[in-house]
Amino acid sequence: MKNNPCINIPVSRPAVGKEELLKVKEVFATGWLGMGSVVFKFEEELKKILNTKYVIAVNTGTSALHISLDSLGLKPQDEVIVPSLTFVASLQAIVQCRARPVFCDVYEDTLNMDVEDASRKVTKKTRVIMPVHYSGLPCMMHEIIAIAKNKGITIVEDAAHAFGSYYDGKKIGSIGDITCFSFDPIKNITCGEGGAVSTNNKVIADKIINKRVLGINKDTWHRYKNRRTWQYEVNMSGFRYHMSNINAAIGLEQLKKMDKFIERKRKIVRQYDEAFKNIGGLEPVRRDYETTAPFNYIIKVKNGRDRLMEFLKTFGIETGIHYIPNHLQPFFAKYKVKLPATEKVFKEMLTLPLYYDMSETDVLFVIEKVKTFFKK
Repeated sequence: MKNNPCINIPVSRPAVGKEELLKVKEVFATGWLGMGSVVFKFEEELKKILNTKYVIAVNTGTSALHISLDSLGLKPQDEVIVPSLTFVASLQAIVQCRARPVFCDVYEDTLNMDVEDASRKVTKKTRVIMPVHYSGLPCMMHEIIAIAKNKGITIVEDAAHAFGSYYDGKKIGSIGDITCFSFDPIKNITCGEGGAVSTNNKVIADKIINKRVLGINKDTWHRYKNRRTWQYEVNMSGFRYHMSNINAAIGLEQLKKMDKFIERKRKIVRQYDEAFKNIGGLEPVRRDYETTAPFNYIIKVKNGRDRLMEFLKTFGIETGIHYIPNHLQPFFAKYKVKLPATEKVFKEMLTLPLYYDMSETDVLFVIEKVKTFFKK
């Protein structure tokens, strides 16, 4: 078989077009490219969609996680319980706050936080539990909230995959203490780059609002605006994490398309599920597509995962592995623990192509080639 190094079907791709370009052009015409009215409009739209009191737009999903944890005033040796099977951004946000990540396992069928394992790892030092809604499927939030209740533990949801998903009739973003979203190029909607924090807690929201612009107090900024335009007050540590009007303009147009994005991806994953359900040695990760906005599509290959990757690559089909467990990474070696389910699924998991603009021909081609591999 002749190898084809050219990828014709990527594992993911953003869906942006002339509408987003027009909105960016409008921002350019105003001359105000940084944070301004377009960002505030984007935040208002997100509040309506998520049904939450406060939304703070930031420049990346990683910034959303970091600034949220920082707003809690974590101290060295404070512990944050987090699944190892997540993008490294979750872990970097924790260690940047000088806190200690405590790795927990995942369920093999969903790849979401193992609630029983998380509960076993709660100590007097536990300050935060960080559930990761893997691939858009919400974690068991009622159980996680029950663990945290009355113990002074804050729930910071990593919802980078889960914008548009529901849990128990409520949008992800309106349930835990703090929820963090990512709007990078391949997420359920994109701002080009961007993220957001949602919360119903005014104290936390006010801290994050100030921290995203270098700790500058927004009230004093406005207070002096009409008299001494150079005057401002810095009342806390902060970062340059604010979103720009350019990115918010893209996001506003993406919000208009969100429902059709979700429905198209749901159709594709259902096709995959139906096609693969009777293939021995292959198991799709379990999802509830009535409530989940799918981010990516994961299968577990019992034997020959790497051979399947290479086989699909010869036909121009890109695949991926999401993710290398963080407890196996050199930088986090001192926090390493045994996580049997995580280590097992890491050897089996494979991400197949899934994106809004994926054609029916491409979907059927991926299905055909996966089936061909397992017939060999």
